[in-house]
Order: sequence, then C-alpha cells, then structure tokens
Amino acid sequence: MITSFRTAAAVLPAAACTSALLVLGSSTPASAGVLDVTCAPPSSEVVNFSPPLTMTPQTVTVSTTTQYGPCVSLSNPALTSGARTNSSSAPGQTCLELLTNGPTTFTVTWNTGQTSTISANRTSTVVGAALVTTHTGTVTAGLFAGSTAVQVLTGAAADVLPCTLGLGTVASIYSAVTLEITSV
Repeated sequence: MITSFRTAAAVLPAAACTSALLVLGSSTPASAGVLDVTCAPPSSEVVNFSPPLTMTPQTVTVSTTTQYGPCVSLSNPALTSGARTNSSSAPGQTCLELLTNGPTTFTVTWNTGQTSTISANRTSTVVGAALVTTHTGTVTAGLFAGSTAVQVLTGAAADVLPCTLGLGTVASIYSAVTLEITSV
C-alpha cells in the first residue's frame, strides 16, 4: 500500500509536467501568418446617404470614401497609405441596411499605385454606443493576393438606433478604420 502511494507520488508530477507540455505545445499554431500591411486610425471612412436613410424604403445613393493611413508594410516599405471610393444607388433602402450582414467586395488603391481587391463577409452590430462593422475575407486580386484581410469600422450609433425605430434619419456615418492584411 505504501509502495503504491510512493509510486503514485513519484509518477504524478512527471505526468503533470508531460501533460502541461503537451497542452502548451498544442496551443502554438503550426504556422503563423506574416503581417503584410496594417493601417490604423486616423484611417477613416465617411458614408453619405442621399436622401438620408429612414424606415420608409426608398432609392438611396450611397457614397463611400475611405482613407487608409498611416499604413506600415514590412514587405513593401514604400506603401504608407491607401484609399477607396465608391458610389452606387439601390432601391428599397432603409436604416436596417446598416445592420445587415453578407458578402462584399472592395478595392483599395495604395499610394504606390498598386491595388488590392478584397472579398469579405460583412457583419454589423451595435455595441454600446458604437456601430461596429467587420469585414473578414481574402485579398482575391492585386497586391497581397491570397492573404487574409480584416477591416474593422467603428462609428457612432447615435443616429442608427433611433432611425431603426422610425424616430429619425441617417444622412452619414463617420467611422475609424483598422485594416490588417496577413499572408498565410
């Protein structure tokens, strides 16, 4: 009985150490990605709605201007900023469009003249007083093709929530932007 206790006492610490090493070893990723480029605030986006969004469906022209910068790229040090603009009209738009999720594609034009086309899944949610929109996807063409991309826009939700209740309009949204493109 005492021999079994001594054997167990000697084996348990060794087993615990082995288990800890296995757990620690398995938490390390097999291959870590390399950050191709990161752009942080004061990167920003302004989206204008004409006419302003309401809860009554209507044709709305949506104009988007995004400024990326400062940006840092170790693989392409000349890349320091980027931009994208888009304008489109769509029928049946309401305030609820601001909270929709789904696929999206956009192209960033870098200060070097190169472009990156990103295909992503868009998710939008209100977190406290902020409207947070996240684009998670892949660079499908151009500079950094094949890399993953995550863009997070954080803007004020002050006009969004009243509008979804039919108590106001949304003429524009200003958001701070963070963009990270990582090779896999």
